[in-house]
Amino acid sequence: MKRISKTTIQEVIDRLDAVAVINDYVRLEKRSGRWWGRCPFHGGGQERTPSFKVEPDLKTYYCFGCNKGDTVIGFIMEMDKLSYPEAIKTLARKYGIQIVNDDGGEADETNNTRIEELLELYRRTSTTFQFFLKKKPDGSAAFQYILGRGISEEMVERFRLGYAPSDRDFLYKFLMGKGYSEDFLDKSGLFSSRYKGMSLFSGRLMFPITDRQGRVVAFGGRALPGILQSDGKEPPKYINSPELETYKKGQTLFALDLALPEIRQSKTVYIVEGYMDVIALHQAGIKNTVAPLGTAFTDEQAKLLKRWAEKAVLIFDSDEAGQKAALKAIITCRKNGLTSALFHAREAANAVLLSNEGEKAENIHIQADQLKDPADILQKYGHEILYKTLKYCINDFEYLISRGKFLYDVSVPEGKNKAFALLFPYLEVLDSEIERDDCINSAADAFGVDRDAVVKDLRRHSGNKKSRLEVRENSADDTADRLIRMNSELFTLIVVSVNMRLYPEFRKALEIKDIEDPAAKELFIALEECYINDETSIDDLLARIGSQSLRNLIISRGTTAEFEGGNSGDPEKLLEDGIKGIKKKKLRRRLVEIGRMLRESERSVDSENQDTDELLAEKMFVDSQIRLFEGR
Repeated sequence: MKRISKTTIQEVIDRLDAVAVINDYVRLEKRSGRWWGRCPFHGGGQERTPSFKVEPDLKTYYCFGCNKGDTVIGFIMEMDKLSYPEAIKTLARKYGIQIVNDDGGEADETNNTRIEELLELYRRTSTTFQFFLKKKPDGSAAFQYILGRGISEEMVERFRLGYAPSDRDFLYKFLMGKGYSEDFLDKSGLFSSRYKGMSLFSGRLMFPITDRQGRVVAFGGRALPGILQSDGKEPPKYINSPELETYKKGQTLFALDLALPEIRQSKTVYIVEGYMDVIALHQAGIKNTVAPLGTAFTDEQAKLLKRWAEKAVLIFDSDEAGQKAALKAIITCRKNGLTSALFHAREAANAVLLSNEGEKAENIHIQADQLKDPADILQKYGHEILYKTLKYCINDFEYLISRGKFLYDVSVPEGKNKAFALLFPYLEVLDSEIERDDCINSAADAFGVDRDAVVKDLRRHSGNKKSRLEVRENSADDTADRLIRMNSELFTLIVVSVNMRLYPEFRKALEIKDIEDPAAKELFIALEECYINDETSIDDLLARIGSQSLRNLIISRGTTAEFEGGNSGDPEKLLEDGIKGIKKKKLRRRLVEIGRMLRESERSVDSENQDTDELLAEKMFVDSQIRLFEGR
C-alpha cells in the first residue's frame, strides 16, 4: 500500500493553524496571550472554568482537568475517530495541499477528480430539486404534503428538501446543457440503467443524503400519496440512490452531519427508521438524531457512531417489522460497544397525553393507539408533545424482558425457554462480566427459573463458538502506562523535545547509557530516531512514543512553557544546566559504585593493592569532576 510522502505530511504540519483547526470543535478565547476553551473530552464542553489550552507554536493542546493532550493532528484523529493517514488527508484538503505518495506520484488523482465531479453534480442536482419544490408549480403538491405532515419551513431549508420533476427526461437534458458528458451522467447513479436519459427519480419528494462534511452524496425519494404509476399500481414508497464511490449505504447515516455536534456533546444518539422521523425529532429539538438508509442498522454504522457516542436510543416503528428491527439493532449496538435504550411511540404518547388531558383520556388513548412513529406524533400533536414523549425510554434489557413476556406465555416451560432464547444473543455480546451476571440473575427472577439452569442453557446455546462468554483471564492491560514522575533527566529531554533544534548539541554531550530513568530513555530513543530520519516536528516525535503518559507529560510541559529554575525563556541555558546535572548524577552513581567496590576489596583477603590504588585514584578524579560541576 502506498503511503503519504513525508514531504506532504510536513507541508500539512507547517501549514496547520492550531487555533483555527481546534476552534471548529471547541470555542477558544484568548486570555493573557494564550488560547483557552472548555474541554470536549472530560467535560462535554460544559466546564465552568476553561481548562483546555491550545499552544499555537507547538501546535498542541492540553487539558489540565483530565490531563489529556496531543498534537492538532491527534486532536482531529480523536474527535473524528480517524486514522493518521485519514487525518492528514482531511487537513490537506482543508488547506488545498496536493497529496503525494512516497513514490513521488500523486495520490489517486484520477479517482479524486471523478469524486469531486460527482460531488459537484449531486450538489447542483440537489439545488435544482430544491428550486422545483419551492418555486415551481410541479412541486407545490409535495410542498403542501410536507407542511401537512407538521414539518416547518425551517426544517425544509435545514434538510435541503426538494422535488424531482415528474418529467423523467428533464434532468438529463438540463445537465447535458450544463456541459456534462453522456458517459459521466450514465454512470452517475441519477439515471436508469435500462433506459438512457430517464431519471431514476420523478414526481417524488427528495431527501438529499449527505456525508459527514455535509456534501450531498445520494438521494432518497418518497412517492406522494395518491400518485399512481402508469400501470395504475402504487409506486414503491421509497427509492434510494445506488452505491457509488462517494456513497456506501451500510456505512452512511442520514443527517449525521447535522447531528454530529450534539452527539459529540451529549454522547448519545437517537436512531430512527426513516427520513421523516429524523426531521420530526430535529424539529422537536432532538438534534442528535440519525437514520439508517433503507437497510437494517449495520455494524459499520454502529462503529461509526461509537466514535462519538456511548449510548443509542432506538426509536423504531410500533408494528411487528419495527420491533423485529429493534431486536437486531440492540445486538448491533451492544456488540459494537454502545449501550442502548428503546422508545415505543404509542406507549410514550399515551403516557404524555393522558397526564396532560385528564378527563379526555379515553379519546386520547384511542387516538394514540394509532401512532406508529415520531413523525405521526409530530403531525397529530406537535413538536412539544413529541419532545416530552422521548423521556419515556426503557433500557434494552428491560425491553427484552417485556418483549419476551409479550410474545410468549412464560407461565409454562416452553414459553420460558423461548423467552430466554430471545435473551441469549444479547447476553453473549455484553462486554462486562458483571453486567452479564446481573442480567442473568434479573432474567431468572423475572421468568421464575433457576439461575444455574439459565447459565447451563446459555453455555449450550453458545456451543463451541468463541464468544464473549469466555472468561477473560488476562483482563489486566499488560501495556498500561507506568506511572511517570518528573526528574532532572526527563525534564532536560522534554526541554529538547519542545526545542528539537537543540538535540544535536544534546547527543554530542550524552549517550543513552548516561540516562537512568526508563521514560527518559524512551524519549531519548524517540529523539534519536527523529534525528536519523530528519524529522523535526513534535508530531513526528510523539508518533514514535508508545507511552500515552509520556506523551501527555511532554505536551503538558510544552504547552505550559513553564520550566523550573526561572529559565523558561532560555532553553539553551536549561539544556546546559540539564546536561551538567545529568553528568553530575552519573558521576555520583559512579562514586557510589567505587565505594561499594572498595568495601568489597577491604573484606577480601585476595585483594591486590593495585586494584585498591586504582579505585582510590578514580575516586579522587570523580570527586574533582563533581566539584568542578558544582563550581567549587
